[in-house]
Amino acid sequence: MAVVDIVETAAEASALAKPPLLVLERVRAFLDEHGLGSGPLRARRIGEGGGSNFTFLLERGGERFVLRRPPRPPLPPTAHDVAREARLQLALREAGFTRLPTILAVCEDERVLGVDFYVMAYLEGHVVTEELPSGLEQERARRALAFDLVDSLVEIHAADISTPGLAAFARPGSYNERQVRRFTQLWEINRTRELPLVDEVGARLAARLPDPFPPTVVHGDFRLGNAMVAPDEPTRVAAVLDWEMGAIGDPRADVGYLLATYSEPGGPPNPLGTSPVTALPGFPSRAELAARYAERSGRDLAHLAWFEALALWKAAVFCEAIYGRYRRGELGAEDERAARFEEGVPYLVEAAAEALSRA
Repeated sequence: MAVVDIVETAAEASALAKPPLLVLERVRAFLDEHGLGSGPLRARRIGEGGGSNFTFLLERGGERFVLRRPPRPPLPPTAHDVAREARLQLALREAGFTRLPTILAVCEDERVLGVDFYVMAYLEGHVVTEELPSGLEQERARRALAFDLVDSLVEIHAADISTPGLAAFARPGSYNERQVRRFTQLWEINRTRELPLVDEVGARLAARLPDPFPPTVVHGDFRLGNAMVAPDEPTRVAAVLDWEMGAIGDPRADVGYLLATYSEPGGPPNPLGTSPVTALPGFPSRAELAARYAERSGRDLAHLAWFEALALWKAAVFCEAIYGRYRRGELGAEDERAARFEEGVPYLVEAAAEALSRA
């Protein structure tokens, strides 16, 4: 039976074997409550979907909004916390980082959709993954975009975490240790098969924790595919998206993730398969990205290979959850590409082991 994502009424929703992602009459009532548009509501899925939280374009009375919500329950404890994701972005904007979507309303009443969600203003722009938008035909423009991506990361890491909003996200102890422990626990929840190398890499990461850097805001999934490029200035990152993994932690985690998931010109495809366009001529090498970050931030990038290994290992654990939802029939027909994680997860953890051997 096909999975239905959007229905008009709660009565339609109750007749389905699996709950829909949106019930339009309830979303309309929520929008009315917050003065967001008027009249009939249309909605459709946008973005990659299936792997993380779901994103919908809402069109109403000539206005556009974007709604973000988790996958269908049950969810791992503390995962897919979109209300927390919204609060982090609001706090980060208050601390001075403005390359963010504007959040308009947050719903923590699960009677509406069965999960928390938030609504943000629609942004015009391009998310660069497999095709380059107009304006990036020249190699110098591609280079400028990649360097602006790095500069936006430097700006994130420069945000004042002593501001009240961001200080609320700080936790005692080692961020690096918590990440390894958390994803070790998630593997036990997410696994669909026996992959001993996942456990082995996790144990090796735990045994070789680097001394922490002074903490900053950490995005947790920082890559070109999670950035929106300005439509009238395609060499500029207009907004950084998808803050589900955001936290206060070691800034090298973001740099390691960016490098581990980046395809450089003349190099092999990155193990996660994200934004393959960066393999085109003009985009900087991974070494140039790291040098740009070090120069602009003033930080030494010691032990970066450990953070690259952490990024790939975490991606393997996370993608296994997507693969599990695919196998259980919880994803729509447009998410069939999740089948690729049958081979992709082992590939990711092998790449993590290789990076750890360089650490």
